[in-house]
Amino acid sequence: MNVRSATAEDFEGITAVARATWHDTYDELEADVIDRTVDTWYTDDSMPLEASSTVVFVAERAGDLVGFTHAVAQGETADILRMYVHPEYQGEGIGSELHERLMAALETTDAERVRAFDFAFNDTSRTFYEGLGFERTDEGTVEIDGEDYPEAVYTLEID
Repeated sequence: MNVRSATAEDFEGITAVARATWHDTYDELEADVIDRTVDTWYTDDSMPLEASSTVVFVAERAGDLVGFTHAVAQGETADILRMYVHPEYQGEGIGSELHERLMAALETTDAERVRAFDFAFNDTSRTFYEGLGFERTDEGTVEIDGEDYPEAVYTLEID
């Protein structure tokens, strides 16, 4: 497996991984809502690779993009906004490898803490982040297609 910085050419693969993962994971959302959200959230406009505060890594296996992560570091806090592995490849350590690479990149910033966000009903995400030492520290809501959904915030203090 190869983990590397994302390029503009990766957005088709990023969108495909996001779409497959959302459809596999978020039963609470209608299929058309998922498709509209993925089409909006996973673009070079919403994940600007050239922004100095943005970090995006992709994982490839046999030439196929199978996972990605996206974080923004601003001041003392870095936020993991996206961490997805295609459902066919989950459980193989790809998410952990993406996380390790992301944390190494964030250690070069001024961040003293890293936060991760996901739907509060996503038990797989909760297990993943808690297994990495994150603690659930807050909750909020995220608006999708005009509806509010509960969101969990996980935090990890770093040196």
